[in-house]
Amino acid sequence: MSTYRAVTVRTKSLVRIFLVVMLFFASTEGLMSQTNQDQKVRNVVLVHGGLVDGSGWEGVYNALKKSGYAVTVVQEATAFFAADVATTKRAIAEQNGPVILVGHSYGGAVITEAGNDPKVTGLVYIAAFAPDKGESVSTLIKNTPPGAPVLPILPPVDGYLLFDKAKFPAFFAGDVSREKAAFMADSQVPWGVNALNGTISEPAWKSKPSWYLVTTEDKMIPLDAQLQMAKRAGAMMVEVKSSHSIYISQPQAVATLIEKAAKGALLAAAR
Repeated sequence: MSTYRAVTVRTKSLVRIFLVVMLFFASTEGLMSQTNQDQKVRNVVLVHGGLVDGSGWEGVYNALKKSGYAVTVVQEATAFFAADVATTKRAIAEQNGPVILVGHSYGGAVITEAGNDPKVTGLVYIAAFAPDKGESVSTLIKNTPPGAPVLPILPPVDGYLLFDKAKFPAFFAGDVSREKAAFMADSQVPWGVNALNGTISEPAWKSKPSWYLVTTEDKMIPLDAQLQMAKRAGAMMVEVKSSHSIYISQPQAVATLIEKAAKGALLAAAR
C-alpha cells in the first residue's frame, strides 16, 4: 500500500508540474501575441487625390480589412486645401488609437499638413506629392523635371479644373482596364485651383516616419520628381512598375506597404 501510495503521489506531482509548465507556455505565448498586437498600428486613414473620389480605394480597403485593420476612407471635396486638411483631421479624431495616414497624388499634400496631428504615427505616400514648408501642389507641378510631359488639364472654369477625357486613361490610369479608365474619365471630380495652391505650414514628414510607393510608369508625377520628394522626406521607398492609378490597378502592393508602415511606425517612434 505504501509503495502504491508513493507512486500515486509522485504521479500527481508530475501532473501538477506538467500543468504548470503548460500554463506558463500558454501565458507566454498569449503575452507575446498581445505584445505583437501592441506594436502594430491598427488604424489606417486613406486620402484620395484630385479628379477622383474615395471609391478608388476599395481594393486597398478590402485587403487591409482582411488583415484586421480599421480603415477609414476620407471623402475630400478638393475645392480648398484647408478644408480638405480639416476633413482629414476629423477622420483622424474619430480613430481609437494611433493612425497610419495614407495619401495618393494630391492627397499626399493633404497628409503632409494633416499628419502633424498627434495621433498620426506614420505617413504613406502613394505616387503622391510630398511638399516642403511653403510649397504647394502648384509649385511642385511648375518645378517638374525637364522633358516631363505636359498634363492635358483643361483651362479652369469657375476656379475648377478637369482633365481632357480622351487623354485621361493614358495619363492617369495606364494599367487600369479600358472600361474602368473610361468610367474614371467620365466621372471626374472638379479639382479646385485653390486646393492646388494651398501651401504647407510645417511638413509632417520632418517629424514622422514616412514610406513612399514610387510608380515607375507614372505620367502624372514623373519618376524623377517622385524620387526627389521621397528622398527629401527621408521616406522608405518601394518602386513598382505601375501607372499613377496603382491604388486601383495593384491594390495589394499598396496594402503591403501600408502594413509595413503599420508595423514599423511605432518602432521608429521608440528609437
